Parts: sequence; structure tokens; C-alpha cells
Amino acid sequence: MRMKGATASPLAGPTGPAPNATANRMPSLDGLRAISILMVCYGHLCGTRHFPISIAQYGRWCGDVAHLGVLVFFVISGFLITSLLMSEREATGGVSLKRFYLRRIVRIFPAFYAFVLVMAIATAAGMTQLSGRDFAYALTYTVNFEPDRSMQIGHLWSLSVEEQFYLLWPLTLRVLRGRRALLAAVAAICVGPLVRFAMHEWIANVDPHFPASMLTSFPAMFDYLAAGCALALLRPWLLTRAWYLCLTGSRWLLLAVPLVLLVNRMGSQPMAILLGSPVMNLCLALLIEASTRHARNLVGRFLNWRPVMFLGVLSYSLYLWQMPFLDHRSNAWMNAFPQNLMLVFLAALASYFLVERPFVRLRRRLRSGTDQGCNHDAGGICIPN
Repeated sequence: MRMKGATASPLAGPTGPAPNATANRMPSLDGLRAISILMVCYGHLCGTRHFPISIAQYGRWCGDVAHLGVLVFFVISGFLITSLLMSEREATGGVSLKRFYLRRIVRIFPAFYAFVLVMAIATAAGMTQLSGRDFAYALTYTVNFEPDRSMQIGHLWSLSVEEQFYLLWPLTLRVLRGRRALLAAVAAICVGPLVRFAMHEWIANVDPHFPASMLTSFPAMFDYLAAGCALALLRPWLLTRAWYLCLTGSRWLLLAVPLVLLVNRMGSQPMAILLGSPVMNLCLALLIEASTRHARNLVGRFLNWRPVMFLGVLSYSLYLWQMPFLDHRSNAWMNAFPQNLMLVFLAALASYFLVERPFVRLRRRLRSGTDQGCNHDAGGICIPN
């Protein structure tokens, strides 16, 4: 039954499992991950040799698209990890930090450190140039604080933000519990843009040598993760509100897509940072809600189409292995289009089947309680299961 006032749209439609969604996976999230990783790869393909879009013409647009893909991953991760933790609390009366961290270690570390090991071998063989400083930041998940990160591992800044979130948020949620945890998430949504604005103003007007890496530090990025956390915490109440069901089932919600693109395109303008960021977070949260709850409509069927879902499952490996091949500054054969994109997929497939899958089976043995009810893992940038 459709809510009064709601109109049919590609985002609205019958609720319930999508045709290709399994019972223990939240519908559409793998599809959203697939779109996000495509945005990231597209942004980094720009300017690579033989790719039709050049950095000189569309460099900023490409960078904006890649960055937006990462921000979508952040919101998804905040939503998923909080949903899992709240489900565990509801089922068991508490949150086991020991089990949480152990599951994250088993799921995230093997593929990540396998990538770092390969990059170390490539450096020793003279195939790439990474310093001991680069590896120190990578091994400790602090690349987001590295002042002069290299192209080959610079993309690990976002995984560093995610790991810092994993370290802090479950503990915060355990200590603060329901309403106070929600207040903390809302405060983060409000404070994050202020931190970014202050850093931009400091670089522009006070100290141009201030490390630009601080713009990707956890305090400057946590509002995107917090948006997903707030959605997960508020969702049980929101789903009892007729206006919310109407809004997330309306065709007008499609306007959130160009609005997000516009805000993202405005970049570091003060209005975009201070006002646009909260609007973007709200829009992304609503789009996630609509996509997961209306999985049998046009958009939902696409997001839950098996090839798209598999791309989402592969997204963590794709994110890890993209930059060694999508280096627009290199003239090497492996960095030229289209073979660079093919090599990214081959490396990602090898990582997924040879490294991730065996540890996924081990992690399943470590699951307990409500974790068995959701086969997603909000790990890293788009860590699938």
C-alpha cells in the first residue's frame, strides 16, 4: 500500500527483498557500493594515457567524482556498522568490543597487508618508488595524516579514516548508548564542516604551508561517517513516521542526486563546506534509505542485479588495487587505458579469491548472535562480505 501523497517513481515501489538479494544481505547496498567504486575508478582513470578524458580539460570534475564516491562509502559504512552494533545490543543486551575488533581484523587486514607487501616487493625491485615513511604511515593506518603521500598508496587515506572510525565509534556507542550516542553523531555532523572550513581558511589566509593532508584527517571527515551512524540510530523511530515513509518513497527524492552533485562540485567554497556538507549528508542518507527499502522498483532491480552486486562485493579489492595501475603521471604500458583498467580488475579478482575469501570463511566462524543476521560488513571503503 502506498502512503497517501506519495507518487510512483524509480525510487518508490514495493518493499521487501529484491529479486536477487539473499535473505541475509541488506538489499541494494552492494549496488550502491558498485556505483561508488565506479565513480572512484572513473575519477582516477582521467588523464591516464589513451583515456579519452584528459586532466587538463576535466581534471577538477574527475577529482570531484572520485571524492564523492569515497564520501558515499563513508555514509554507507557509518550506517552499516551502527546497524550491526545496535542489532547486537538488541539481541544480547550489549556490544562485545573484543569480537567486534577481531572480526574487523580478520576481514580487513589480510587483503590490506597483502597489498602493502606487494608494494614493498615492487619497491625493492625498482618498479615503484615508495619510501620507508610511506610504508610506516600505511602499516599504521595513518596515511590520512601523511603530508606528502605518494600516488601509489595515497588512496589509502580513506581506509585510514575508516579504521580510525572503527577504533572510536564502537567504544563511543558502548559508553554513551542510545540517545547520547545519537547526540554525539549529530554533533559530529555539525562540527565536521566547521573543522574543514577552519582548515581551508588557515591554508588560504594564514599558513599556505599548513599540511593539506589535514583536510583528510579524521576530524575533518567524520561528519560523513556520522551521517550514516545517525541514520541507523534514528531509523527505528523514523520508520514509524508517515512523513518519512512518504518522503523516501517520493519521486521528488530524485532531486537529491543533482543536489549532491552540485554541492560536491562547489568544492571548498565556504557555502559548500558550511551549508552544503550537511545537506549532502542528509541527501545521501535519504537515498540509502530509499534504495534499501524499495528494492523491487526500477532502481532497486538495477542495484540488485547480480553483475552489479558482484562489482559491489569486489569493491574493496578494486579500491585497494586501483592506484598502482591508474597513475596518470606514468607512461608505462600497464598505466595506459584500457589495459590499466583490465589489470585493476585482475588484481582485484586475485585479491578477492586468493586472500579475502579464505579469511571470510574464518570470520564467519567468529560471528555470533545478530551478526549472523546480516551478511554485510561495513569495513574499510566498501568492504563487502
